[in-house]
Amino acid sequence: MTNNKRLIDEFLELVQIDSPTSKEGTIAKVLVKKLEEIGLSVEIDDAGEKTGGETGNVIAKMKGTKKGKKLLFSSHMDTVSPGVGVKPIVDEEAGIIKSDGTTVLGSDDKAGIAAILEGLRYIKENNIEHSDITVVFSIWEEGGLFGAKSLDYSKLDVDYGFVLDSGGSPGEIIVKAPGQDRIEVKIMGRPAHAGLQPEEGISSIMVASRAIENMKLLRIDEETTANIGIVKGGVATNIVMPEIEVIAEARSLDEAKLDAQTNHMIETFEKAAKEFGAQIEVKVERMYSPLNIDDNDDIVVFTKKAFANLNIEGKTASTGGGSDTNVLNKNGIKAVNLGIGMKKAHTLEEYIAIEDIINSAKTVIEIIKEA
Repeated sequence: MTNNKRLIDEFLELVQIDSPTSKEGTIAKVLVKKLEEIGLSVEIDDAGEKTGGETGNVIAKMKGTKKGKKLLFSSHMDTVSPGVGVKPIVDEEAGIIKSDGTTVLGSDDKAGIAAILEGLRYIKENNIEHSDITVVFSIWEEGGLFGAKSLDYSKLDVDYGFVLDSGGSPGEIIVKAPGQDRIEVKIMGRPAHAGLQPEEGISSIMVASRAIENMKLLRIDEETTANIGIVKGGVATNIVMPEIEVIAEARSLDEAKLDAQTNHMIETFEKAAKEFGAQIEVKVERMYSPLNIDDNDDIVVFTKKAFANLNIEGKTASTGGGSDTNVLNKNGIKAVNLGIGMKKAHTLEEYIAIEDIINSAKTVIEIIKEA
C-alpha cells in the first residue's frame, strides 16, 4: 500500500533537520516544498510573529474530488532538547529506529509528519477519490501548545481532525486528556542579616515551605495531578531570603477538579503568607482545557472503522499529557489524537518501531478513503 522505503528514508531525513521549539524555520521550508510537490496549496500563518518564533504554522490544503467528511491531519514540527544534531540508527534486527543516545530521536513528532506526507502521496499517485483535506504542521507544541493556540482558525473548514502525536501504537485513539493550569507565585518577605538580626527578617523560603508542606501534590486522584516544578530565590547565605518564585502546575481530566486543585494551591500559599506576614503575587494561566470525547462519538466510530480496514483494533484511551488536540477541540474542531508508536519520547532512549511508522501512514490513507 505504501512506499515503505520512501517513507522510512523521509523519516530519517526529517529527524536530522534541527527543529527545537521556536526554531522550526528550516523544517518549515522543507515541508512547504514537499507539500507543494505533492500538489497542495500551502501558506504559513502569523503564529511565528505572535510567539516570537522563526516561522508560523504550515497550513496546506488539497481540494476534494468528491463530497465527504472534510479532514484535518496535524503534527508538530518542534522537538524537545537535546534535539540538535540527531543521528538516527536503524536497528533492522530489532525493527526499530533509535537515536545514538546523545539526543532525542524526534519521532515526537516527525513520525507523524512522515506518515501524513506518505499518506497524501499515496492518494495522489493512485488517483484515489477524496474529500477536502487540510494539513497543519504546527510550531511550538512542546512546552505550551503555542502554535495551535495562535493558529488562524478562520482558515480551517473541517469536520474531523486527526492529530498524529501519541505514544501508543496505531489503533490507539486518545479521547481524554487533561487540562493544565500553570501557577506562578512570587513570595515577598523581608531581608535581614541572617547572623546579626534574623528575627527582623521574613524568610520567603519558610513561607514557601509551609505552603508546600500543607499542599496536596503529585497524584490527587485518578483524574488529577499537581506538581511544584521550579523554585528560584535567594541572594546569599547571610541574608534572610527576601523573595522566592515558585512555578507549579495542576492537571485534571475534569475541569471542575482542575479549578478546585488550582484554588487549593493558591489558598495554601495565601494562608502561609498571612501566617508569616509576607506578601504574594499569583499568576494563573489555563494552558489548555481538558479533552473529553465520548467513546461512542461519531469520530470515534469513524476512526475505528478505518483501523478495522487495516485489521487493527481501534481502542479509545486516556492520557496524562496535553497536545494540540486539546486546543483544536477548544476551538470547535472535533479531533482525536492517534497513537503512532513513539516510545520513551523526551529521553535519550527514544525509539520507534518501523512497522508503526508504516501503519501510521496506512492509517492516514484509510481515514481518507473512509471519508
